[in-house]
Amino acid sequence: METYEALLATLALMMGASWASGINLYAVLLVLGIGGSTGNIDLPTELAVLEDPLVIGAAGLMYFVEFFVDKTPGVDTGWDTIHTFIRIPAGAMLAAGAVGDVTPALEIAAGILGGGIAATSHATKAGTRLLINTSPEPFSNWSASITEDVLVIAGLWAALYHPEAFLVLFIVFIILSIWLLPKLWYLIKIILYKIGKFFGLVNAESVTTVDTTKAGNSEHARNNLLAIEKLYELRDSGALTEQEFQLQKNKILNKDDLQDAK
Repeated sequence: METYEALLATLALMMGASWASGINLYAVLLVLGIGGSTGNIDLPTELAVLEDPLVIGAAGLMYFVEFFVDKTPGVDTGWDTIHTFIRIPAGAMLAAGAVGDVTPALEIAAGILGGGIAATSHATKAGTRLLINTSPEPFSNWSASITEDVLVIAGLWAALYHPEAFLVLFIVFIILSIWLLPKLWYLIKIILYKIGKFFGLVNAESVTTVDTTKAGNSEHARNNLLAIEKLYELRDSGALTEQEFQLQKNKILNKDDLQDAK
């Protein structure tokens, strides 16, 4: 029974630390560091370094900076982009340390799993915040940031003191992420396309070069390019399904082939 409980506690700590790292790494380091140094959390030997005052101080300073940066529209997305290269490796390292003194193979496996979990939570956070930034008011950013901080602290508390409940909620999070991430990516592509078009970085030729190689150099090719660009916009806005888009695009290209044959 003790072995079962110890396994659950280790698994919950590994999953919880890596998941939370993808959202707010510095909050995780603070919670684990302060909790370990005060005796409220029994950290594995490999994570005991988090209890060092220097580590706690550095994590506290960075958390203070992130607390304000994360609530500034636009700046938060830049911060998330930079932290793609910080949160994911850190999540992997925390996961590897959470399993304790085990075989190197198990530590590597835990690190790989932890990195994947951190990447999933980071991608969900960054994608959601990018969509929120399309709103001109700052209140949604503040609400999202505060909610994320609360989730991280509550999630770590659940992982440490109620591992079974946390693991159930963690599975729910993974299922929701699998459903949500493709939709977030689809919406982000629309936003990036519109931004690129607004600044002149995206034009009909760059969007449709591959699809209109059959259009040739005839005079009506320009009209075809414009028509296909319009189809892209309708598809990206959801007015056309992928099947309808391909059908209409093929009609334009086939019509062009007939024109060239004549």
